[in-house]
Amino acid sequence: MRSALVVGFGVLAGAALLAQTPYTPAHLQAPRDPGYAALTATCKTPPPAAAPRGGGAPGARPGGPAPGAAAPQGAAPQGRPGGAPPAGPAEYTVTEIPGVIAAGQRWKLEWQTIGNNADGIMADTDGALLLAQNDNGAVVKLVNGKVTPVYQNLNTSGAMSKTPKGAIFVVERGLHNTVRQLAPQNRVHANTFNGDPLDCLGGVINDLTADSKGGVYFTHGGLFYADAKGVVTRYGENLRTNGVILSADEKTLYVTNGDSVAAFDVQANGALANQREFVKLPSAGGDGLTIDSQGRLYITAGRALHVAAPDGKLLGSIASPVSLITAAFAGPDKKTMYAVTSIRAADGTQSAEVYSIPMIAQGYAGRAK
Repeated sequence: MRSALVVGFGVLAGAALLAQTPYTPAHLQAPRDPGYAALTATCKTPPPAAAPRGGGAPGARPGGPAPGAAAPQGAAPQGRPGGAPPAGPAEYTVTEIPGVIAAGQRWKLEWQTIGNNADGIMADTDGALLLAQNDNGAVVKLVNGKVTPVYQNLNTSGAMSKTPKGAIFVVERGLHNTVRQLAPQNRVHANTFNGDPLDCLGGVINDLTADSKGGVYFTHGGLFYADAKGVVTRYGENLRTNGVILSADEKTLYVTNGDSVAAFDVQANGALANQREFVKLPSAGGDGLTIDSQGRLYITAGRALHVAAPDGKLLGSIASPVSLITAAFAGPDKKTMYAVTSIRAADGTQSAEVYSIPMIAQGYAGRAK
């Protein structure tokens, strides 16, 4: 029996009460906002009829099959194939990846919440886990199974990133999609592209990674860079983007591209060059990315966390009982991997869960994503 579900900062008495309690998000992703049509009607370049993969269906994230099996693009979140009731966690076996994880380790369920309220995770300075909450418009800190608010009144907050100098950025997925700096100042960093609101790209802003120059790379149905002044440039060809992250030395940018990860060389001014396939994934639906202290890349894709060496060699996959959407190292020594899954019940109710697993590998200490 799973533990009680958390709503906002309170607790529900379990799934039975959940089934009887209507849930209304406090914040909506842009395409669900009543003002979306009026805003996009002002676009010089209208959004595409169907948002590209990675632009994101409102409130949904891709699910996936067990490691090694393929899933179609746009697969449903965990537990809702064909509108069926959510399935329980699948059986799995974690095999050894030398220097990364020991054989036989198990994922531990750390926390559950109602709504689209656990995304874009990263470690805080004390090793605690920070989670972005879409529906609550907040960033919360998870400690010992309980969350406390860190930032509130955000416009449908999504992924986060922190620079080596301590600047914190978040994407806001509500109407008027935005890359926002939370610290040291709370301000808009970027919200337009070629004179149009970012909403004109279609779908919603997805993931981001901030550099040491004051710029931010983000995905929004494509790959973009907002420089220190907030000027946005698009990069890449034929990309189905989702997760994005810089290497530790900030010389390489990685972005998920469907069933693979693309890499770019980062120029001195933040521009990107030399797009190439970095690694082919054994399961489709590449989603979130994180790195460790040795430069290895971790990619969530279905019920697996794939691990690639700095040279692009696939080292192995960490099996999971659920489809993982994002992952991050945290804990006092950054030797615990945390990951999030999104679940949608047959009645459309969405919830999220946070899992953890002990690692041999250690997260990169110089930057939180």
